[in-house]
Amino acid sequence: MSTDTQTSDTQASAARAGLGPAVTAADREEIRARLASAVQAERGSPWNRRIGPYTPLLLLVAWEALSRLGVLDARFFPAPTAIVETFVNLLVSGQLVTDILMTLSRIAVGFVLGAIPGVLLGLLLGSVRSVRLLLEPVFSSLLPIPKVAIYPLLLLIFGLGETSKYVIVAIGVFFYLFFNTMSGVMQTPPLFDDVARANGASRIQRRLTVSLPYALPSIFTGIKLATGGAFVIIAASEFVGAQSGLGYLIWSSWSTFAVSKMYVGIVTISALGYGATALEGYLERRLVPWVKY
Repeated sequence: MSTDTQTSDTQASAARAGLGPAVTAADREEIRARLASAVQAERGSPWNRRIGPYTPLLLLVAWEALSRLGVLDARFFPAPTAIVETFVNLLVSGQLVTDILMTLSRIAVGFVLGAIPGVLLGLLLGSVRSVRLLLEPVFSSLLPIPKVAIYPLLLLIFGLGETSKYVIVAIGVFFYLFFNTMSGVMQTPPLFDDVARANGASRIQRRLTVSLPYALPSIFTGIKLATGGAFVIIAASEFVGAQSGLGYLIWSSWSTFAVSKMYVGIVTISALGYGATALEGYLERRLVPWVKY
């Protein structure tokens, strides 16, 4: 008996046995074609995949050409090569390195000062409903206040030194971590808590071994948001009351109309923020392996 005859007999037998309609070779080819089309649509066109990674470079080339041709005013939009030259000069002189280190140190200290109480209070309010009902309205009313708006008050209290900069960063970071932690803890399924209680876990143990791990993805989201916010806040705070830092570099460049130096400060802050967020994403994938990314 030929192979085609055997296949036909098998399909007919399956149909008679009530296993559903027989799948023909044409049907299989159609299914393969549909799957291939769906995969292609998901991946996008080959042209977009090839060009996409080079889009920033193409924009820089266009910026360079338009600036050299005079289409863009070089006073406000200097050519990228001029910005790179200024970057190299600042790097060689050591000024840029000093400003970077000062800005990063202020962010690091302020981040720790704001993140630790933010996570602890978020864990507490997310776990204890009575405390949440009492204190959440207070924090919710303080959240909309622009953090930079209270910087003059901090200058009056702490002076022009480093303390005021640490505090303003800590305040901004605190709210990101507090609300994200509280939200993550509140989303913990009650079943998890019941299982831990049935196995003899105390209240503190349940918070640390059930609620906190479940809230980690939300906490890391808050960390990444807080990082971006910290760079914005520290740059604004370094505009006044500082003699170093990337914010001071941008502000002093504006006051002397050194536009290339101003762009160097802006791009450097952007690169540092991107690098910090990428590092946090890497740590998140390592520390929270049960979440799909």
